[in-house]
Amino acid sequence: MTHVLTLVAGAANGPLTDDQIAKARNAVAAHGVATGDLVWLADDLACDLMIGDCDEEQIDAVVTSALADHAIDSFVQPVAGRRKQLLLADMDSTIIAEESLDELAGYVGIKDKIAAITARAMAGELDFEAAITERVGLLKDLPVSAIEEAVAAMTINPGAAELVATMRANGATCMLVSGGFEHFTGAVSVKLGFNGHQGNRLEIADDKMTGRIDGPIRDQHAKLKTLNETARSLKLSLEQTMTVGDGANDVPMLLAAGSGVAYYGKPIARESARFRIQHSDLSALLYLQGYKQTEFRAG
Repeated sequence: MTHVLTLVAGAANGPLTDDQIAKARNAVAAHGVATGDLVWLADDLACDLMIGDCDEEQIDAVVTSALADHAIDSFVQPVAGRRKQLLLADMDSTIIAEESLDELAGYVGIKDKIAAITARAMAGELDFEAAITERVGLLKDLPVSAIEEAVAAMTINPGAAELVATMRANGATCMLVSGGFEHFTGAVSVKLGFNGHQGNRLEIADDKMTGRIDGPIRDQHAKLKTLNETARSLKLSLEQTMTVGDGANDVPMLLAAGSGVAYYGKPIARESARFRIQHSDLSALLYLQGYKQTEFRAG
């Protein structure tokens, strides 16, 4: 069998059942694609169903339709090359649960105002550079102590620690790339063991934000550049890379990577990415690569 269909149950689904797997198998077979062995990656949670050569997007669509009433993520891909050697991960609303700039805005009582701009920028409705410049300007005079409090309050999303630890233990390089800020990316990178991180730098004077960004703004083009340059430095093809993110500024790197994954993505990210996580957590990126739960490393 040349291809594999991976099913991962979200928490709202409960255990992955034989009936649900049968629905997926029947949907594949109804389109003339052979199905083969079933391999459990995690008991009652994730499995691989081996399938024959197919139009991956077509089979992904029919399986998604067949399982529409269930909280199950599904991924169709060739067996060969599914395990990746480079991960580039977005930070805000991907590796961490929060949007870091929105959290900073909460300290000056304008979180709703900033969050509305963030939402439009991440949906691709606003120019990223203009939007981040405006939002940072509204935080002028915010003390560094507030930034440090926001960093300490960050929530790491489920599965993130296992994702980084497991990939690194198997020889992969993991990079954190963000349109957010180095105060946050640095802390997250150290906590989870990323090989490196990139983010925007807040200009600070007299222990307060000046309302400006220090240096060039890291946007969607910077993320794509980092993907290309890091892959080149490691002598990897883009097919050997995985990217994950949720917003418009992630789209170029999602499109370029061998496995681009939208994680609870905005519509523009979901439509662009090859794979979508809508029900499960970040450990699904390991199941996508064929790792078994028994191979996971704790972060």
